[in-house]
Amino acid sequence: MIDKSIDFGARIVKLHRYLSKEKHENVLSKQILRSGTSIGANINEAQYGNSKADFISKLHIALKETAETEYWLHILLKSDYLDNKLASSLLADCLEIKRILIASINTAKETT
Repeated sequence: MIDKSIDFGARIVKLHRYLSKEKHENVLSKQILRSGTSIGANINEAQYGNSKADFISKLHIALKETAETEYWLHILLKSDYLDNKLASSLLADCLEIKRILIASINTAKETT
């Protein structure tokens, strides 16, 4: 899960660079940069939690950041900053991480 989130975070950094330099868009690009890179940071932090509850809490934060990133991707698509191909690819990765997070949270809760 951490590797997928790091790869996704790197794609988000590249997206931010593209939006800033090519499209001259700074507000939305900063929003998605913050939420998209926060996913992996929280997943990484969860691995070092003090307790199962701390682990679950950090994964919930990562899940919320995933939902926010998904929202910004839809906004960027609808406002024509992203084409369908790029948006679909990023959304697919985002939704895959979201599914993994949900499964991980559910598994962690079952073992509590």
